[in-house]
Amino acid sequence: REGIPANHPYQFLIRDRDAKFSRQLDESIRRLRLQILKTPVRAPKANAICERTIGTIRRECLDYLIPLGERHLRRILAEWVDHFNAARPHSALGPGIPDPPNGVPAKLQRHRHKLPPDTRIAVRPILGGLHHEYCLQLAA
Repeated sequence: REGIPANHPYQFLIRDRDAKFSRQLDESIRRLRLQILKTPVRAPKANAICERTIGTIRRECLDYLIPLGERHLRRILAEWVDHFNAARPHSALGPGIPDPPNGVPAKLQRHRHKLPPDTRIAVRPILGGLHHEYCLQLAA
């Protein structure tokens, strides 16, 4: 109830059928001109993707940063989403990342554990150093 501003554009509130949601809460949500949509009965996976995404955002980003307002939160999330979708390793891709950064291709390396003499590792801090992205660059 307290997380929804008075002049909101929202139309729906999606929630599960847990007993912790009282009739009084439902009534107060309806007074905010929101329609309550309950997840299907006996469908524990109905909200799983959303809950996993929110949990990942919380664990990897928002547990470490305190947004100072909605605009700040949107900026934090936009930067984190770019990092998550383009540069963060995903287990489904093996050791790879979704969209490798421009730089020296790994195939040009002569040895797995040694860098060619004309390359260096470049680092880019994400979210003020909370995360980092690494790539190989030709040395200047």
